[in-house]
Amino acid sequence: MTQNRARTVFLLAHTGRPAAIRSAELVVKGLLREGIGVRVLEYEAADLPLPEEVQLVKEATPQCLDGCELLIVLGGDGTLLRGAEFARASGVPMLGVNLGRVGFLAEAERDDLDKVVDRVVTKAYEVEERMTVDVVVHQNGNIVHTDWALNEAAVQKAGAEKLLEVVLEIDGRPVTGFGCDGIVLSTPTGSTAYAFSAGGPVVWPEVEALLMVPISAHALFAKPLVTSPDSVLAVEVLPHIPPGVLWCDGRRTVELPPGARVEVRRGAVPVRLARLHHASFTDRLVAKFALPVSGWRGAPH
Repeated sequence: MTQNRARTVFLLAHTGRPAAIRSAELVVKGLLREGIGVRVLEYEAADLPLPEEVQLVKEATPQCLDGCELLIVLGGDGTLLRGAEFARASGVPMLGVNLGRVGFLAEAERDDLDKVVDRVVTKAYEVEERMTVDVVVHQNGNIVHTDWALNEAAVQKAGAEKLLEVVLEIDGRPVTGFGCDGIVLSTPTGSTAYAFSAGGPVVWPEVEALLMVPISAHALFAKPLVTSPDSVLAVEVLPHIPPGVLWCDGRRTVELPPGARVEVRRGAVPVRLARLHHASFTDRLVAKFALPVSGWRGAPH
């Protein structure tokens, strides 16, 4: 057995999924067998068949990852985004194992669990930083809410009966205004998430940029926009309409009263992701969406 007693990994799982429970059991046993400590949240441990050696943490705070070298997350996109909240706040790299459908934030699939354990044990992984956005909501000149997102901040209408009337602004200058279902303000990481569903472009993660993507806009000019990473994007909700709502990564929400202004800029704190291999984003894109590439012959020799 490898002597790694000083090493500890935090495990976060979607315990409502049988696949996550089985995967967690395999990962925990594999790590403990190699002498690596495992820490989990106490309320999740009740649903997981875990050995007594596992460390239990009562409160879900950034401090619960103190001393951990890695955060392993087992689940779908929602669980991975939940893990990203821990990763950003603690600075601990996140290694995602996809148990859902697409899982662009994940580095491995459920069939790769043995490989995941082996790479963690041998430290055969690299860490990359993913850009985030900081979000500020203004009302009557005052800051009324602050937030952040790894994928996107989405300004949306609160009800189904009326359009959201907005004016878009980039770097302090107005661009256009229209009625719509909403606006997605996205990072490159989020370009394959909500922004993609809204018709935005796919942006490679290493590209530093911000995206502004309208959702079902009632306008002749309502194209997705890609800006500098140093730009400040703003959405002003017109004052004469019903309130809207702001969603950050589809997890955190706040009501936007009429006249609210949402500003999005490059985040001060990135999310660190652990990478197991050097597969290009192109290959990942083809695999995740099962894109038709049969007949490709490669570059001429």
